Amino acid sequence: MTQRTRISAAVALAAALASGAAFAAAPLAKSQSPGFYRTTLGDFEVTVLNDGTNEMPMDKLLHNKPGKTEKAYAEHFVKLPYEMSFNGFLINTGSKLVLVDTGAGGLFGPNLGKLVNNLRAAGYQPEQIDEIYITHLHPDHVGGLGALNKPAFPNAVVRVDKRDADYWLSKQEQEKAPADAKGFFQGAMDSVAAYASAGKFKPFEGSTQLVPGVRASSSYGHTPGHTTYVVESKGQKLVLMGDLLHSAEVQFEDPTVTIAFDTDNKAALAQRQAAFAEAAKQGYLFGAAHLPFPALGHIRAHGKGYEFYPVTYSIPR
Repeated sequence: MTQRTRISAAVALAAALASGAAFAAAPLAKSQSPGFYRTTLGDFEVTVLNDGTNEMPMDKLLHNKPGKTEKAYAEHFVKLPYEMSFNGFLINTGSKLVLVDTGAGGLFGPNLGKLVNNLRAAGYQPEQIDEIYITHLHPDHVGGLGALNKPAFPNAVVRVDKRDADYWLSKQEQEKAPADAKGFFQGAMDSVAAYASAGKFKPFEGSTQLVPGVRASSSYGHTPGHTTYVVESKGQKLVLMGDLLHSAEVQFEDPTVTIAFDTDNKAALAQRQAAFAEAAKQGYLFGAAHLPFPALGHIRAHGKGYEFYPVTYSIPR
């Protein structure tokens, strides 16, 4: 190739690039990587499984002074409606695979129901799950169990506090409930039906050890049988707080803010205050279903409230 030919070729290529004829524009992906995050706790491995995110009108749901909710979100550069995370937690103890909460399945709109696919992406199959512990029977925590005679986790035993089961699985309570709450009862009934018929739905009563390293701790208030789960291995501790927290941006700074979904606002507030105080004092790791993914971190007391320190990305070794 002569010098003149090389120059001509370069000029032609430059013209083609300038005109956009050489390469088509890359399309927008409009997708995210699989929603799982893995970490270790002593001898255990914990995998956070995201079920999706959903826009929530938190300025209407949170019981706060006028304007304070909007101000808190603005200070955190968060727009309303609030894009809330929905998460479950898989604990591999070495002898058991324990899943805490299952996400919404099809009970909370089209943006959720991704937990099972993210479980597979994390290297597990639904058939491998041994135990499922439900913090409470609201649809976004129990819907992922499956529907009627189609269990999503066919080999798992499902456990929840008896107080929650007695309330949400009661036809009498459903009949007494407001019209807009009746679906919560039906969702819970349909989700546990297959496990109950197979003898794999086994409520427990109050705080109790469930498997070595994982115990239930009663935190009644958000629902009649709301439960937190405490995971411990080799002196390390993780507390999974369920729905004691719905908004990191608002409720860490002011734990007295409650939410419309609470069955008993006063009791839920007291449980949150006690849980935050203990987590700050002891410094252990904690997680919550609606913390921004990966939904793990620590808190430290700050004035009348708390500051949240989310986990930093790390690769288990």
